[in-house]
Amino acid sequence: MGKNGMGRYTVGLDIGGTKILGALLDPEGEVVATVRRSTVHGAEGLVSGAAEAVRDVAASGGVEVTALAGVGLGIPGIVDHRSGTVKHAVNLGVHDDELPLAELLSARVGGVPVVVENDLNVAAVGAAHVLERSAGQGDGAREHEDLAFLALGTGLASGLVLDGELRRGASGAAGEIGHIPVDPLGPECPCGQRGCLERFASGKALEAAWPARHGKPSPVELFEAARAGDQEAVVVRDRFADAVASAVRLLVLTTDVRHVVLGGGVAQLGTELLDVVQDALREQAKVSAFLGSLRLAERVRLAPTHVPVAAVGAAVLGRRG
Repeated sequence: MGKNGMGRYTVGLDIGGTKILGALLDPEGEVVATVRRSTVHGAEGLVSGAAEAVRDVAASGGVEVTALAGVGLGIPGIVDHRSGTVKHAVNLGVHDDELPLAELLSARVGGVPVVVENDLNVAAVGAAHVLERSAGQGDGAREHEDLAFLALGTGLASGLVLDGELRRGASGAAGEIGHIPVDPLGPECPCGQRGCLERFASGKALEAAWPARHGKPSPVELFEAARAGDQEAVVVRDRFADAVASAVRLLVLTTDVRHVVLGGGVAQLGTELLDVVQDALREQAKVSAFLGSLRLAERVRLAPTHVPVAAVGAAVLGRRG
C-alpha cells in the first residue's frame, strides 16, 4: 500500500505548557516521523500550533494531511473525549470556557477526524503500544496491554490501560491516586484534603524536601548528593522512594496491572530512580508473604525514552476515533 493509499497513517500530538511533540504512525503502528514545536498559549495559538505540528510531522513522513485516518491530541486540563472539548488547561492559556478543540483543529487539517484525550491517558496508551511492540509477536505480545502509567511530575497521577482498554472512569477520575490520603496528620493538599500521597511522592514534594541549590533540577541534585554519600540526601531519597513504592503498591492492589511504568519529569533520573523504588518494594515485601507473592518490584519499569510516548498514544487513539 502506498503512503497515500487508504489513509491509515495517524498523527498524535502531546501538547504541554512549553512544547508540542508529534508522532506519525504508519499502518503497522511504527513511528515513522516525529516533530517538536514550541507551544503558543491561548485558544488561537493552541489550534494553529497544533495544525502546524500535524502538517510538519505528516510532511516529514511523506504523507498528505488529507490522507490521514485521524489525529489524536493529548492535553492537560479537563477533557471531554466524547465532544472533543477542553477547559481549565491553565498552563496553555485555556481557562473556564470549553474550547471545542477537536472541531477547530479538524477544520484546520482538511476535515480529518480529531480526538482529544487527557495527557496521562495518552501516555498510558502510548506506553502500552510501545512495550507491546517491543515484546514481539505471538502470545507474549499482548501482555503489556495491561499497565498503569505512573506520572511523577509536579503532581502524582496515573493513566490506566486494563486488558487493552483505556480506563477513564465514570467521571474521568480513574488513576487520580495522588489525592488518596495516606497520612491524616500530613501536610495540607491543594485539593482540600490532608496528607495526600501526592504530598510525598511527586516532583513538587521532592523539591520541598530538597530544594535545588546548584542550578540543576532538584531530583538530579538530590540523587547526586546521595550518590556522593550525603546522609541527609540518602534519607530524603529513600523516603521519596518509599512513597513512590507505596503508589506502585496501591496501583497493583487495586487494579493488579501487569506493569507499572514510571514516567513524568522525575522519571528522567532513569535507572537510578528505578533501582531505589524496586529496592523499597523488596524491603516492604519482607514483612508480608502476601506482598512478596505479588512480585511488585518486577512489575515496575521506566517509560520508553526512544520515542515520545504520549504522542504515540495520541496517534493510537486517533486510529480509534
